[in-house]
Amino acid sequence: MAERLVVFTEGADGPRCGLDEEVIRRAGGSLLCTYARDDADRIRMAGRAEVLVAGNAPVTRGFLSALPQLKGVLRAGIGVDAVDLTAATELGIVVANVPDFCQGEVAEHTLALIFAVARKIARADRKVRQGQWHGLVEKEILPIYRLSGRTLGLIGMGRIGRTVAQKAQGLGIRVIAFDPYLSPVRANEIHVPMLSLDELLRQADIVSLHVPLTHETRHLINARTLALMKPNSLLINVARGEIVDETGLQAALEAGQLGGAGLDVLEQEPPPAAHPLFKFENVVFTSHFASCSIGAYADLRRQISDQVAEMLRGEFPRHLVNSEVKNQPQCRLRKRGQ
Repeated sequence: MAERLVVFTEGADGPRCGLDEEVIRRAGGSLLCTYARDDADRIRMAGRAEVLVAGNAPVTRGFLSALPQLKGVLRAGIGVDAVDLTAATELGIVVANVPDFCQGEVAEHTLALIFAVARKIARADRKVRQGQWHGLVEKEILPIYRLSGRTLGLIGMGRIGRTVAQKAQGLGIRVIAFDPYLSPVRANEIHVPMLSLDELLRQADIVSLHVPLTHETRHLINARTLALMKPNSLLINVARGEIVDETGLQAALEAGQLGGAGLDVLEQEPPPAAHPLFKFENVVFTSHFASCSIGAYADLRRQISDQVAEMLRGEFPRHLVNSEVKNQPQCRLRKRGQ
């Protein structure tokens, strides 16, 4: 029997430290986890792959076109912005993801950043370590505002946005939202007022981003939209760095338009050592780990392994992203004998 390869080219340990090889083996597959030095090396390693597990490396038209045996791509996470979905569909390659990965973790991290920025925790930590104590509140911390009763504006009301809303409401925070793709029926079910983007920015004390990176959302937060935000309001980004125009954000911070920002993601990752946003005391950074927890990674490995097995069996994966590929005559995912 010919070897049916499942390949991950972004690390020898696999996505988030290993997949369930037994699940993949029972479906007829053989797992190869390795590290590609460049695109040519990656194409060579994945040249005989039937299924590709993709982390953050771009899955471009050129890359997909070089893999004639590839039937499916499984994105190890939620976002599929790094995958050329149009090219995959045209080539007959199915694409799947793990849409409910880490929704609790990212929601918790959102709230953690809100508290860290609003309560000026990171700034206070730095000053205390430098020997400041007496007079710290008066010199560095004030003004500081109570979060209860303030308004949180959520841009994007998918799984994570809805989880943030629920948790924030439990803390006495008023929640409003913008999501043009949420149906009126679903909006009524979640009991969160839905506003236009501009009106949300005008009303919110805190704006938090929970949208995928698309052509529509790239630089959604820019000089124009930042100018609409209330004085002393906060910006939180745990989604994708390129949703925020960092040049515009830097200008808004320099002008004192914003009270601060909490950023888990940046336009360039890792950022340069002299990143211009690093000079602001009222900005808190984390290194794109909002999704991180032992439990979330265990769930991720299980769901990746199960969907890879489904593809190997000739079944469409449970979280198929490019559903239109099902009706394409060139679709490569067919059960044996079909």
